[in-house]
Amino acid sequence: MTFALADSPAVRAAADRLAGAMSTGVPVAPVRDLIGPDDVVSAYAVQTIGTNARLAAGARIVGRKIGLTSRAVQQQLGVDQPDFGVLFDDMHVSETAVAQRPRLMQPKVEAELAFVLGSDLDGEQLDAIAVRGAIDYAVAALEIVDSRIASWDITFADTVADNASSGWFALGSLRLSLSDFEPREIAMNMAIDDEIVSTGTGSACLGDPINAVVWLARTARDFGAPLRAGEIILSGALGPMAPLSPHSHVRSELFTGATTLGVVDFTWEES
Repeated sequence: MTFALADSPAVRAAADRLAGAMSTGVPVAPVRDLIGPDDVVSAYAVQTIGTNARLAAGARIVGRKIGLTSRAVQQQLGVDQPDFGVLFDDMHVSETAVAQRPRLMQPKVEAELAFVLGSDLDGEQLDAIAVRGAIDYAVAALEIVDSRIASWDITFADTVADNASSGWFALGSLRLSLSDFEPREIAMNMAIDDEIVSTGTGSACLGDPINAVVWLARTARDFGAPLRAGEIILSGALGPMAPLSPHSHVRSELFTGATTLGVVDFTWEES
């Protein structure tokens, strides 16, 4: 997979700054001084440089993530629209040893519903019907978000440039068919070390997680990198994210009424 690139000295400088954080493990100043706080084109161009560098180094794309879909998270970060980033194979915690995963700097965790696609989403008519038809199954998920920007001092452009503040992700084992539940009707609770730190609902994610995937499918297509069969889609936070400390155990449960739909666990062990 390759991505179109809108290049400029400012875009290159922003990408170099973020790459420096990745290589040293030290968060850096925001990149908005270089590309502006809300220049979407330049921000995704910075992200693209980072994506292409990871691909050139041997990483493999396994999906995409949608960020900033929950009003609660938008309010936490002071932004007002979704964004997207790329999921690489070494972000998947159950398939990659800790030492081989990207370095975490100031992680937080949020509970999500993930979808795995059974067919491509690259047509002209990308609506809820098309998205539902393309989804193979859904699973409970945790996204360990992170920022290369010091103190999470981010604007929209900063988080987009920083691969939508991506880190790692964990998936539950129980595969759910869309014929068995409605994503917008689910409820979620997330606990860290047995203490509930976040609750939410499917409707908190752009009104319906399916809406989030529709947004992503259209946006990815328009960026020239449509969603493909087999990709994992993290559809966005169902509630507020929470800070994560080393050795913490996170558990999220998705349910409707008294019926548990899925559980996902994760413990942050340092390398």
